[in-house]
Amino acid sequence: MPELPEVEMVVRHLGSLITGRRLERVRLLRPRLVPDLSPGSFAARMKGATVEEVRRRGKHILAQLSNGRTWITHLRMSGRFLYLDPGEVEVAHTHAHFRLDNGKDLIFVDPRHFGLMAVVRTADLGEVDSLRRLGPEPFAAEFDAGYLLEQCRRSGRAIKLLLLDQTRVVGLGNIYAAEALHRAKIDPGILSNQLTAEQVARLHGEILAVLREAIEVGSTLHTDPREVWGRYGGGAFEENWRVYDREGLGCYTCGSKIRRLTQGGRSTYYCPGCQA
Repeated sequence: MPELPEVEMVVRHLGSLITGRRLERVRLLRPRLVPDLSPGSFAARMKGATVEEVRRRGKHILAQLSNGRTWITHLRMSGRFLYLDPGEVEVAHTHAHFRLDNGKDLIFVDPRHFGLMAVVRTADLGEVDSLRRLGPEPFAAEFDAGYLLEQCRRSGRAIKLLLLDQTRVVGLGNIYAAEALHRAKIDPGILSNQLTAEQVARLHGEILAVLREAIEVGSTLHTDPREVWGRYGGGAFEENWRVYDREGLGCYTCGSKIRRLTQGGRSTYYCPGCQA
């Protein structure tokens, strides 16, 4: 699943393509993509509106429309947008199709069928469950070392699991949580409330550092302009991974072999030397 840096890249690219563009035609091809609306209602709420802004909240893409509504997209595991000329190519697993006023087609493709969309009144965004429950953004002033320390002291869960909890802080997933913990030299299995203030402050700094680096790498990557998506699963940032998906390989810092364990049903990679 794309994490904050990948979604940020999608938002920036998508915004550059569709901001100021009017939605001339909207077709929902897989109704379950928009579980709360019929295909006709989904199209009616969007057709004729102009995209005023595209921004991110956590891993959600929010496109503000000129008719007072906001179009919400969550890419989940395999969702992506393509920006094509009409009739350019037939793409398998196309679940939604948008004709823009410049004649281009924006299509949403999702082979694994986990992506979700919604269209709500912009004034009601604060009442959308999936957004209302989200914690602060990592780069927001609210997410400082003091906030993270408070969250850790209130939790008896392993620190890796706390970092994946989108109600505590948004955007972190398996890759960047593992990388930040390695950089901060913290055992992913240690209970959050056992961390010292110094460890939490170090972790806070490394969370911001690894996310900034990943965004910077993504922003310099030359991509096919038709593909409005980051190279999910790390892609552009993969060469910078220190522990993720490196089981059995030597740690770049101490030489110990990277290990993998399962936490919350997901793989965690760590260095037993650096993160003891």
